[in-house]
Amino acid sequence: MPRKLDKSIDEAVADLGRDIGEYIRQQRNTAKISLRQLAKLAGVSNPYLSQIERGLRKPSAEILQQIAKGLRISAEALYVEAGILEQREGGALADAIVTAPDLTERQKQVLLDVYESFRRENTTGKTGDRPAAGGAGPAAATQNKEE
Repeated sequence: MPRKLDKSIDEAVADLGRDIGEYIRQQRNTAKISLRQLAKLAGVSNPYLSQIERGLRKPSAEILQQIAKGLRISAEALYVEAGILEQREGGALADAIVTAPDLTERQKQVLLDVYESFRRENTTGKTGDRPAAGGAGPAAATQNKEE
């Protein structure tokens, strides 16, 4: 029985490696960066990066950080994909902000801070301008204040 358990653990780890490799490849293609360019930017060898993308190697947190820097995305996004970190609160919107390749780290942090402040405000009931049930968002609340 232990051998079967070991095999399923090994398969799960291999799946994580494939998932992170596939995610890195998608991000690299989105950024229109070649494998060779990313390897240079991240300070890793071309063959090693290729093995990561194909799921043959599972990179360390430090290597993921270097790859994230080369891709100009948040290291946190790679850590979540690799299973090192739990997904942050805020769901898909927060993930989209964190992984947006055309935003700087500072811009991402500002957007996340604003988003979190709206969420906190709405959950604590500190605002009298709650969104309507029809889905009017913060823009509608701001418009109401200006009228």
